[in-house]
Amino acid sequence: MSASILDTGVKVVRNVGGFTVGRGSLSHLPQFVDARRRAVAPDAQVVYLVDTFFTSQPDLLARLGSRAGDVVQFVDVTDEPTTDGIDAITNEIRHQIRGLPATIVGFGGGITMDTAKAVANLLTNGGGAADYQGWDLLQVPAVHKIAVPTISGTGSEATRTCVMTNTKSGLKLGMNSDFTVFDQMVLDPDLTATVPRNQYFYTGMDAYIHCVEALAGSYRNAVGDAYSRETVNLCRQVFFADDMMSVEAREQLMVASYLGGCAIATSYVGVVHPFSAGLSVVLGLHHCVANCIALNALADFYPAEHAEFRTMLSKQKVSLPTGVCADLTAEQYQRLVAATVVHAKPLTNALGENFRAVLTDDRIIDIFRRM
Repeated sequence: MSASILDTGVKVVRNVGGFTVGRGSLSHLPQFVDARRRAVAPDAQVVYLVDTFFTSQPDLLARLGSRAGDVVQFVDVTDEPTTDGIDAITNEIRHQIRGLPATIVGFGGGITMDTAKAVANLLTNGGGAADYQGWDLLQVPAVHKIAVPTISGTGSEATRTCVMTNTKSGLKLGMNSDFTVFDQMVLDPDLTATVPRNQYFYTGMDAYIHCVEALAGSYRNAVGDAYSRETVNLCRQVFFADDMMSVEAREQLMVASYLGGCAIATSYVGVVHPFSAGLSVVLGLHHCVANCIALNALADFYPAEHAEFRTMLSKQKVSLPTGVCADLTAEQYQRLVAATVVHAKPLTNALGENFRAVLTDDRIIDIFRRM
């Protein structure tokens, strides 16, 4: 490996323990859940954390395999997770279960899956979510957990982190730990058929952005590069297709999401994600659309990827919000700067240790003004 490639610091990588993939795979979920019950106790409870999108779909919810005594809780995905919000959900579940559940099922998008991972961590480690924001701060293995993504792109089903905004500090950080990785996963592309078209694109582009940032950075390794290259290849097939939401495309994007999550578990993102985090923390934008808005303004750093993104956007006739940073106050711009540069690892990965010489306050504000 070239001497210019920096050590990621990731020496041992834990992947999801097992998974099933393909149309109709949701039918396997009750079997996985029942196996966990038998392993723990016949009357062991199971916690289902479900995206509120599915509150009006009782037939689908009936297929999850819950029993009397289990906890089915809907996760409000209006806003991205906060430490206080995670603590509230965890405390509510503590009052509804006896001891620890046999497993936690996260059924939904990135917010719901991140919530499931965070709750699984807190039920065994105690304390609050803010106590574990950082690298390898968890001391006790989490509750067993199963991911069922219903939208593709975030990679939450594969990664060792669950991201939330610290309510007191305002920083958007994750619980990075091997204990955060899901134990099992169900990838059923039929579940993504009802995703709104724009959201499907924004979220799918998260996988693409993860990997083009990783491949352009310095903190890399051969396995992460392989995952990243195949993710980008699959994303190109999906977003240059005539129908990005065909059955075949939805299955390809679901696989790309998982592989992109595996890629980022061994490497780092770059310039896009720190700017995206600024938009989320200061303006409340959801992560995936914020990523797209950020990449749209970062042609100076990713010229080829920016051009390809613009072509995909046009091909799929997707609209992108503009003017999101218009008419902000000087204080808001300074908050955007602070919320961006705090992400030193990805910015070092992309620009080197002296990244602040490249990203001065004035240049960062100028980039945000383009959004």
